[in-house]
Amino acid sequence: MKRSTRFGFPFLGALAYTRGLANRQKTICAFRPEDAMGLITFSFALAAVIKQVQISGMKAQDVIATYERVGSAWARARNRNLMEKAWLDRMLAAAPRHTGAVRVLELGCGSGQPIGTYLAERGAALTGVEPTSTLSALYAKNLPRAALITADMRGLMLDQKFDAILAWDSFFHLCADDQRAMFATFAAHAAPRAALMFTSGHMAGEAIGDVGGAPIYHASLDPEEYRDLLAQNGFQVLRHTPEDPDCGQHTVWLVQFRP
Repeated sequence: MKRSTRFGFPFLGALAYTRGLANRQKTICAFRPEDAMGLITFSFALAAVIKQVQISGMKAQDVIATYERVGSAWARARNRNLMEKAWLDRMLAAAPRHTGAVRVLELGCGSGQPIGTYLAERGAALTGVEPTSTLSALYAKNLPRAALITADMRGLMLDQKFDAILAWDSFFHLCADDQRAMFATFAAHAAPRAALMFTSGHMAGEAIGDVGGAPIYHASLDPEEYRDLLAQNGFQVLRHTPEDPDCGQHTVWLVQFRP
C-alpha cells in the first residue's frame, strides 16, 4: 500500500478507534528525541494504525457503497449538538451575497442534519450533492425546500455558481489523487469571492474509521500541498485550524475564491 512517509493520526473527529492513539501521539511529542520509551510507544501506536488500514480491506472506492448500506444508522447516531456552528457562521460571514440569500453548495450533504438545517435556518439557499440514495432520501425529507442532486462530487459539472461551497467530513473520504482533482471542481462552481470550507486530516496519510459499525476510509494530503492546490486554483486561505479543540478535533480550512 502506498503511504506517505509523514503518516500521522488524522481525522480525530471521525475516527473513534484512533482517538486514544492520537492522544498518545500528542504525549509522545513531549518526549525528547533521546527518550527511548517515547520512541517505542510511538512505534507501537503507528503500527496499530497501519495494521487497521491493512486488515480492514476498506478502500476509497468502497465509501459510497458503505454509506448506502449503513447511512440510515449513521444518520440516527449522528451528533447533533452542532459543534460546527462557529465554523458555519464564519463561512456565511465570508460568503458574498450576489443574489441576497447565500447560495450554498453542500458536497456530501448526507441527511442534512444538523448542518443543512442550520444553514437553511440562517436563510441560505441550499443545493445538496449526495451520492447515495439512502441519504438523499433523508436530505429531501429534512430539507424539502433545498435543491438536491444525487451524484458523486468527483467530476461534478453544474451550470451554476455558488457563494459558499461546503465539504464537511466528506472530502476526506476521497483518495489523495481524487482530492487533488477536486480543487478545479471547487473553482468551477465558485462565484467571485465565494467561501470554500472543508475538513481534512492534520497531516498526510490514510486511516480507517467507523461509520454505523462499518469500516470507512479517510485520506489527507500534507497541509502544504493543500495550500499549493488552493493557490493554484485561485483560493486564498482565510483560516486553517488543525485539530480544533472547540470542534471535536476537526482540522478545518476556510478559504475564499479570488482568481
